[in-house]
Amino acid sequence: MVGMMIDGAGEEADELVTPGEFLGEATQLVAGKGAYVSGRSILASLTGRRTITPPTPGSSDNRSTIEVVGHKAHGAVPQPGSIVIARVTKVMARNASVDIMCVDSKAVKEKFSGIIRQQDVRATEIDKVDMYQSFRPGDIVRALVLSLGDARAYYLSTAKNELGVVSAQSISGGTMVPISWTEMQCPLTGQIEQRKVAKVD
Repeated sequence: MVGMMIDGAGEEADELVTPGEFLGEATQLVAGKGAYVSGRSILASLTGRRTITPPTPGSSDNRSTIEVVGHKAHGAVPQPGSIVIARVTKVMARNASVDIMCVDSKAVKEKFSGIIRQQDVRATEIDKVDMYQSFRPGDIVRALVLSLGDARAYYLSTAKNELGVVSAQSISGGTMVPISWTEMQCPLTGQIEQRKVAKVD
């Protein structure tokens, strides 16, 4: 139950905003649900309506709280620090694009995009990372959300042992089995393909 709405700077308090959109200054407002602080700015972390709630009477912080209330049924929303399961859609020389399917084991109801940059694939020998030998379109990866990046896509990392490709199909169509940190093997043909493999417990 959100408290009484007030307009901010003469704008409608319930205007529709999208991820990454500027909501206000952190010096004047507190980031509530669906919002996060980046530097001095408060940005939206999901698509929905912007609402501003005045501070509770007697509160030591006299700033109003700004929230984004999702316009769809509340599904899981990626936040910095979340572990996500995503499907690789495109691999380029410096990054891979993914569609996020689950956040902290909960299915998402909106479409969230992610980017795994070359420097975030693994923790060691970062300059030697080959994106084409780390991921392929269709791979299912487990990754950590770093932040909301450019182009409305979340920056993701696979730089821990337990992060990386968890499921992949070989060129022949078989579900591959991990055989090392960097290789998966097709059970149908025995062919080995390069991947950034997630360590399985």
